[in-house]
Amino acid sequence: MVGLAELWMPILISAVAVFVASSIIWMALPIHKPDIKFIPNEDAFTSAIKPLNIEPGLYMYPNCADAKDYKSEAYMERWKAGPWGMITVMGSPPNFMMNLVKCFISYLVITAMAGYLAGIGLAPGAEYMDVFRVVGTASILGFCMGSFAGDFFLGKPTRFIITSFIDGVIFALITAGIFAAMWPDVASAVPAMP
Repeated sequence: MVGLAELWMPILISAVAVFVASSIIWMALPIHKPDIKFIPNEDAFTSAIKPLNIEPGLYMYPNCADAKDYKSEAYMERWKAGPWGMITVMGSPPNFMMNLVKCFISYLVITAMAGYLAGIGLAPGAEYMDVFRVVGTASILGFCMGSFAGDFFLGKPTRFIITSFIDGVIFALITAGIFAAMWPDVASAVPAMP
């Protein structure tokens, strides 16, 4: 068994490497450009919703707040006519620095959990590929699968889900490679003889 204290360096380096990879993928590569769409005639849209004073939150439309509404004729007509969607209303402009910090913390937690799981099942001196497989699998669970069900349920576009999944696999491979390369050897786990 390998404790988290012995894995702090690969945890930190993996989180930093994933953060850098994420920044490159989102800012330098064109893969995510088609994922985010902008509202045409945005001025008309914002002028129409601003007077509604919508509180910050995640909203779905058409509205069916009560289960009995599902059976009403008015709701069924709205449902068939559309449009259908979800909108997130923020209470203030995005704070990109805080969002980056939260992103990094999430990467740190995922790499720590992957290291923890590997530490439970693998001994010091474990083979590179054994560490790679365990950490890679645990990392895919953290980077990819956590939001999968919610993405489908909330109606995110299929392309966005696929490109995010690809990002997660890349992050998992980076994490697995770093952990496998930095896995503690047997000598570091055995106390020195006097």
